[in-house]
Amino acid sequence: MTFKQELEQMRQEYVANSPADVYNEINRLITEQQQAGQAFGLEVGQEIGLHGAQKTKDFTLNNTLGQPVNLYDELAKGPVVLTFYRGGWCPFCNMQLRSYQKVLPQIEAIGGQLIAVSPQSPDNTLTQKEKEELEFQVLSDTNGLVAAAYNILYDVPDYIKDIFLNKFNLDLAEYNATNRWILPITSTFMIDESGIVRSAYVEPDYMKRPDPEDILERLRHL
Repeated sequence: MTFKQELEQMRQEYVANSPADVYNEINRLITEQQQAGQAFGLEVGQEIGLHGAQKTKDFTLNNTLGQPVNLYDELAKGPVVLTFYRGGWCPFCNMQLRSYQKVLPQIEAIGGQLIAVSPQSPDNTLTQKEKEELEFQVLSDTNGLVAAAYNILYDVPDYIKDIFLNKFNLDLAEYNATNRWILPITSTFMIDESGIVRSAYVEPDYMKRPDPEDILERLRHL
């Protein structure tokens, strides 16, 4: 089964198994963001034709071992595929990370690297099993400062907060070890060694994710 087929199957099962009121409210948030009339994410330097395009936002975040990881230090080793995901409680995020792990050897063979960022606290970023299986950097952006710098952070509205608390028994503020209910719009940026964003996938519909094969193809053309 291809990534797209697996993703579509998960979406269909998710819709079929979600109570109507829950799905309607989740779809409401997606629609509101899609129709917000604002551009989320960073601009792509190549596409806007800037020869001296502004470099992407640098940052330092801790990985699952509590070790600091700096973006520009990683870029010195090669281009970076930088993906922002909502959290380990999201099945679509988990599927995405597992699928990207499968193509990690190919990403590295091209000279690239993969970094995943979520607002989860370091303690909740990965289970022990996931730590053993995922071989790329998974970083914790608990206060959402990096997501905000990349223009993809949003405050979870009250009607979604109620669903998380009452339907899923999930307190995001507690889970992320912060005092705010925040999430990133699921996004994947491809950044070249000079720090320029070469492609950006920013999608309010979290049930859609970039295909690993598309990522590999873009990396090959950097």
